[in-house]
Amino acid sequence: MNRPLRLRLMLRDLGTGAAFASMAVSGQVPVWALGLVGLALILALMDRRPFARAPRLTAVLLLPLAGALYLAVAAGQMDLVVAACSFAGLVASQRLLSETSPATDGQVLLAGLLMIAGGAALSGELLFAVCLLAFAVMASLSLGLAVVEAAVPLGEPVPVRQVMRPLAMGTLIAMIGAVAFFILFPRLNWNLGVRRASPGLGTATSGFSDTVRLGGSGTLKSNPRVVLRAKLTPDPGIEQLGSYWLGRTYDTFDGMEWSTIGAPSKRSRTRVTLRPGAEKQVYQRIDLLPAYGSRTLIALETPAKLGNALAHTPTGDKRTQLKELGGDELRFVEEGLGYSYEVYSVPPGTDTDPGKMDQREADQLLALPDNLDPRVEELAHQVVGDEKDPLTAANKLASWLQREYQYTLELSGDVADPLGDFLFDRKAGHCEHFATALTLMLRTQGFESRLATGFFGGERVGDEYIVRAGDAHAWTHVLVPGRGFVTVDATPPAFRANQSMQLLESLVSIYEAIESAWRASVVDYSFRDQMDFMRELSRPPSTPDKERRQLPPLRAWLTAALVGAAVYWTWKYLSRRKPRTRAQEATRFVDAVERQLAVVGLRPRDGETLEDVSARLTREAHPLAPTVSPLTRRYLEARFGQRPLEPGEAARMLKDLKQAVDAQKQRAPSARAS
Repeated sequence: MNRPLRLRLMLRDLGTGAAFASMAVSGQVPVWALGLVGLALILALMDRRPFARAPRLTAVLLLPLAGALYLAVAAGQMDLVVAACSFAGLVASQRLLSETSPATDGQVLLAGLLMIAGGAALSGELLFAVCLLAFAVMASLSLGLAVVEAAVPLGEPVPVRQVMRPLAMGTLIAMIGAVAFFILFPRLNWNLGVRRASPGLGTATSGFSDTVRLGGSGTLKSNPRVVLRAKLTPDPGIEQLGSYWLGRTYDTFDGMEWSTIGAPSKRSRTRVTLRPGAEKQVYQRIDLLPAYGSRTLIALETPAKLGNALAHTPTGDKRTQLKELGGDELRFVEEGLGYSYEVYSVPPGTDTDPGKMDQREADQLLALPDNLDPRVEELAHQVVGDEKDPLTAANKLASWLQREYQYTLELSGDVADPLGDFLFDRKAGHCEHFATALTLMLRTQGFESRLATGFFGGERVGDEYIVRAGDAHAWTHVLVPGRGFVTVDATPPAFRANQSMQLLESLVSIYEAIESAWRASVVDYSFRDQMDFMRELSRPPSTPDKERRQLPPLRAWLTAALVGAAVYWTWKYLSRRKPRTRAQEATRFVDAVERQLAVVGLRPRDGETLEDVSARLTREAHPLAPTVSPLTRRYLEARFGQRPLEPGEAARMLKDLKQAVDAQKQRAPSARAS
């Protein structure tokens, strides 16, 4: 038996690894499963298959593992889909390390298909698409090489170079056909059957805590990961949004950190109205991604109504209620990897007078820490003077801070008086320092204010806006009589959005754009999208004159031309190659060879092909073996290797075979006589 083709095995093993990776990118596969499958893949790629000696015993060992997974699911310690995916990885590992055979190859690739299905159930995100493509290509090439390898006579080399080009072309055509089938064949939306959230690669990078500690480094500002996607109505239609996304506010500062005295509400609701809405509200459909890592709702400033929230969990989507906390913060009741919800916000500049406030909360808007440096009040008075209007005073202070102080993310760490250190010593800080300085300086002059935190920015990707972890920001709310809280930002404008490296940000933006296209074109692609695609492709553009009949649009003509050109090119290519003529010529050739061999009694046994006859003659050291072997190889090249028989070549080889057969016939009587 020939030694299995190394390239074929490597493609098979790497394809299986890609199939397992399609599940692993969801972040839900247990660490022990990752370790075991990874070790098995490394051994298989090194051509070490220790289970080949005891395949049945190692297969039996899978039973207790299956039982353990079942008990984990029954006890609620593991999701059923995750357990099934993990077991599929273990089965694939056992087959990878077993003896190589056609049956083993089929089992390995079948396990790969099951793992691809598991990956689709667990996430179906962009990285899953990459793994799916890798598995499809490598599995197809491996299967093609297996067919060629099985057709090569014993002891003959496999014509890898000759067959790789047609195999690659066939794989490409198969991929194009699969895409066309996906687009045109009636189907349901992927999400109707799969509603699973993935924690993604890496830990969450942002979020909200009950306090904001002043000091430390601002490394979050350099993180380009996307934490929020939002679709706005009406659509601003601009590339950079430059808006404030409010999460919560803080009213109490003790000299080191901010907190909120407001008590959380004991009641949970599906919809929350924070303030009366204006006539023109901004609607937002927001998705908080796993990179966000918090249960606090985010909305464009100033949010009025929030609701219709879904928590995305590994086992599916769940409706979740909202709980109101102090500082205008709303939190999801259910724990989830990500969240989706709807928000209505009043446009910037709209009066949102909070009305009568709780006296204790109102007092906190002027509260100062006991250990406040007296120079803070003196400095604020120098800038503000005798100004009585709170908004004018706030703008004066913000402009002065932006002019006199530097923005930096490189700080020395905790100090005894972080505000004094910022204002009088270092004179450099990040957004929390600027916002804290403005808020407290306003309070020293009798103007009510508080600290607000959330994000600043909004970058357009497709028809949505994304917000990055580095867009995390802090600013000031000053209370203006008759208008409510108004945003004033003391941080220099150039440093409000994320401060990540341009190259890294560009790469993440490209990834997000591709992922957005993947979600729109594949994950969310449905029968309705198919109908829209065909309708847009063929219908004429709408005009005010409805009675006037128009020809199909230019895109329809271009599509028809491309399809016609593809059909013509395929027909011409197939006609030039004349595969049927070659196949018939090769078939006639092998029939003639078999007739010559039958003269000396060498007829194929049941189910034997010419390759099998040639291999049998080689094993038996038959005198005709040296003549039949090259004939068989030449037949395979003409039939499968894209190398047709040259004119007169078949006649010459048959003549040589006839001479060898005649010589064998002459030797046979003499052997019997002796």
